[in-house]
Amino acid sequence: MAFNPEKFRVDFPLLTKKNPPVYFDNACMTLRPRQVTESLTAYYNDFPGCAGRSVHAISRRVDEEVYNARKTTQKFIGAKQAKECIFLRNTTEGVNLVARSFPFKKGDVILVSDKEHNSNLLPWQVIAKKKGLTLDIVESNKDNTFSLENFEKKLQQHKGKVALTAFGSTSNLDGVSIPIKEVIKKAHNNGAKVFLDAAQTAPHHELNVKSLNADFVAFSGHKMLGPTGIGVLYGPEKELLNLDFDNVGGETVTDTTFETPEWEGLPYRFEAGLQHYAGIIGLGAAAKYLSKIGLSKIEKHEQAINKIVSEGVTAIKGASIIGPGNAALRGGITSFNVKGLSPHDIASLLDASANIMIRSGAHCCHSWFNKHNSVGSARASLYFYNTEEEAQKFSSELKSVARLGK
Repeated sequence: MAFNPEKFRVDFPLLTKKNPPVYFDNACMTLRPRQVTESLTAYYNDFPGCAGRSVHAISRRVDEEVYNARKTTQKFIGAKQAKECIFLRNTTEGVNLVARSFPFKKGDVILVSDKEHNSNLLPWQVIAKKKGLTLDIVESNKDNTFSLENFEKKLQQHKGKVALTAFGSTSNLDGVSIPIKEVIKKAHNNGAKVFLDAAQTAPHHELNVKSLNADFVAFSGHKMLGPTGIGVLYGPEKELLNLDFDNVGGETVTDTTFETPEWEGLPYRFEAGLQHYAGIIGLGAAAKYLSKIGLSKIEKHEQAINKIVSEGVTAIKGASIIGPGNAALRGGITSFNVKGLSPHDIASLLDASANIMIRSGAHCCHSWFNKHNSVGSARASLYFYNTEEEAQKFSSELKSVARLGK
């Protein structure tokens, strides 16, 4: 049976309005279904208390809902244990936590790709400078796909010194995913741990962290139908317990004296202070919603819609797409430029003339654009609630906009 986005659009209030926008900015933030927003209001209206601190009924309800959300998240990513899912603010906080807490030694090497989001570049730059580490770059292939050959060369160049590799498992620049299993296997064979920035992977592709043998994985709620200000850091128990303490306070200990603490176990030792309980519950609702649809179905639908978008772009004289020509290799993202028009002009004109919403700029990948002497691109990013009709409208309107650049 063909995937029918209309079946799900009814759950999104913005998409049920008269003349709804064509929302193609999903790599930045997705829309939220009523099932998620209702879970937030239920917390604030019905049990707006603390978890883990009191014994009254409201607190017990919060404990239960947070536990259920953690179990749902565990199942969503295929983790072995729920306590291996740490709730944080977002992917960025997960990267920073690992960067500051990983047991690096002076002289260790960190490898990142040349397409990293600033959130998976800056923390490693900062910690490398502070601790006397080397940060090296794995160059992509000419078509912007991940180069296993270049990765292997870097592992051999720094043989025995690579402590950690940190890659975006799916790029927000062009939608290209790395060969995760091969990357992890090569890293482990060379004694290195692997951190995956899965902010663009978790919402769009099946992710089983246990079968991948991943060391650390982080992703954000706001890119997968969830609330803002909530994200997840995953790690196997042994890897998380090997991290140093970074952010401590209430709930991270079982007891204290004026001299020493008794640290909590997982996940609480990394969840200091009062938590974003509504966000955690909303994230659980989002993961549950996506699981019911099926990530493999979402991925296939996005590829089909992206093919239409990509064909619309390539049909325009002077237009170029960043990344491989095959739309299927770019998931639900088409990042492009049109000669004679700035990315911001393209985005502004599409918004003003046709209520089509896309992203423009460097997409927090300034290093890549600086390397390629470019100021940025326009980016259309899709999700399962986008339709073929929307893709065709985008293509038609972009053609009209492109004429202004001649």
